[in-house]
Amino acid sequence: MAVKIFSGRATTYLADKIANAYGEPLGEVNYQQFSDGEMSPFIKESVRGHEVFIIQSTFPPSDHLMELLLMVDAAKRASASSINVVIPYFGYARQDRKDKPRVAIAAKLIANLISAAGATRIMACDLHADQIQGFFDIPVDHLDGSYIFVPYLKSLGLTDIMFASPDVGGIKRARSFAKFFDAELAVCDKYRKEANKVDSMRLIGEVEGKDVVLVDDLIDTASTICKAGVLLKEKGAKTVRAVCTHPVLSGNAYENIEHSVLEEIAVSDTIPLSQAASKIKVLSVSTLYAKAIRKIHDNESISSLFIKL
Repeated sequence: MAVKIFSGRATTYLADKIANAYGEPLGEVNYQQFSDGEMSPFIKESVRGHEVFIIQSTFPPSDHLMELLLMVDAAKRASASSINVVIPYFGYARQDRKDKPRVAIAAKLIANLISAAGATRIMACDLHADQIQGFFDIPVDHLDGSYIFVPYLKSLGLTDIMFASPDVGGIKRARSFAKFFDAELAVCDKYRKEANKVDSMRLIGEVEGKDVVLVDDLIDTASTICKAGVLLKEKGAKTVRAVCTHPVLSGNAYENIEHSVLEEIAVSDTIPLSQAASKIKVLSVSTLYAKAIRKIHDNESISSLFIKL
C-alpha cells in the first residue's frame, strides 16, 4: 500500500517540504473555481487502495477548511484505503468550551465536520488545548513543537535560561520546557475583559538577571507576549525572547513585535508569514511531519518524535 501526499492551496509551501523530506513527490490536485467563489478540487491521479495524507492548515479564511473537507471527500469517493488529515495549525481551537452562554464550541464542530467528510486519522501540532483530541472519534497524533524548539534553544547557549508562561493557561507548556532544561519557571498572570485586549498583568516568580524564554502555542495580535516582555524586563530579566508554534499574527502583530523589548520570537511554519520581520525566526516542522508520516505508514509508534520534557 503506497503513500500519496496531497496539499490544499493554503499549505503548499509546507507540504512541498514535507513531501521532499519524506522522499515522495507531492500529488497533483487541480481546482475549478466558479465565478461566485465555489471551489471544486480534483485529484489528478488514482488513489484507489492507497494511504492518502492531505495537508492543510485551517487558518482564515474559512475557504481553507472547506477546501480540506472537499479534498477528504474526494479521496474517500475515489476509494483511498485510509485518509490521514494533516492539520499543522488547527483553526478555531481557541473555541474549545462554553465560556459564556449561547456560544458555539467551534473546535468540536470542526472535528465533527472532518470526521464526517471521511478522515480516518488526524495529525496536528500543539493544539490550543489537549482535550481537543477527545473531540475526535478517530485516532489523533498530537505532535509537539518542542521537537524543533528545544534544539534551537540549546544552540543559543543561554547560561541563565529561565522559562515563563505569558498567561496562567500556558503553565503546563512552559513547565515542560523548564523541566527539560532544569530551569526555573515564572508566570505572567493576565486579566482581560475582551478578546485580544489585555487589561492588566502581574508577574509570579523571580527573573532578576535571567535569560527568560516565553513559551506559548500561538501568537495572534502579539499584545500579550509583548506586554509580558515589558513586565519581565521591568522585573530585571537580562534578556527576553519567545517560542510560539503558530504565528497567527493578525492586526498590528508585526508592528507590535518589531517595537517590543523581545530579542526574537522563534515560530514554526505551520502558518506562512505575511511579511518579513527581523525579530521573527522561522523553524520548519517539515522533517517532524515527514518522520511521523513514515512511522504511521510503517505502523510504528511515534513516541520517539517527542522530546522527553
